[in-house]
Amino acid sequence: MNTRAPYRLHDAIGYQLTVTARLQERRFEAALKTLDLTRITWCVLLATGDEGLCQPSDIADFIGIDRTATSRALKQMEAAGLITRDNGTGDKRTTRVGLTDLGREKLDQATPMAVANRTRSEDSLTPDELTELRRLLAKLRQGDDTPLKRL
Repeated sequence: MNTRAPYRLHDAIGYQLTVTARLQERRFEAALKTLDLTRITWCVLLATGDEGLCQPSDIADFIGIDRTATSRALKQMEAAGLITRDNGTGDKRTTRVGLTDLGREKLDQATPMAVANRTRSEDSLTPDELTELRRLLAKLRQGDDTPLKRL
């Protein structure tokens, strides 16, 4: 005899968050693929181009991924001609990341795609609902600052 209560998958907040995130990710990834970008390469371009971050550790912290994933992405992006990596001015162990002209062009092309994807999701909520959702999501993440291996 089974005395365990059934688990209602569709009632679980984790399941609902995952499905919602995957739908939004799939739309955005399809758009980025037309530019030969991924979500991580997009985030690196954004961190470097729009946020002015040039240290790999700062880029990793901004995106929320670990240093190994960031290093791997930077290596691939440098090979693709999207970024440059140079030694810092005072310390040869320091790496500075910058956008190439191609990286800037890809960032400029991808930004409207990101805006459209964001708008599609956010337009279904009122401004107050959106504010509350952001607050609740931050509350769910509180105390869990472990960087992700992948985004």
